[in-house]
Amino acid sequence: MTKAEIVNEIAKTTGIEKASVLAVVEGLMTSIKDSLAHGENVYLRGFGSFIVKQRAEKTARNISKNTAVIIPAHNIPAFKPAAEFKKEVAK
Repeated sequence: MTKAEIVNEIAKTTGIEKASVLAVVEGLMTSIKDSLAHGENVYLRGFGSFIVKQRAEKTARNISKNTAVIIPAHNIPAFKPAAEFKKEVAK
């Protein structure tokens, strides 16, 4: 399902015009991205959590040149679904 399909579905079920729904969906995504960029987790009860995971520094290999490359520690975004959400998907 794409963002456009989500907007169409919400507009159809709520009766709100698509432009307004799109603005709300875009605003939600922007808020989540901004929070994660500032190291803050986002918790949506019954749905899941958008969290920032920290990856430690590690050594990798460039097999074409046969050299070691150090990958610095960095943060990555992750999603952890709620238990209720997992049960729904498992059905």
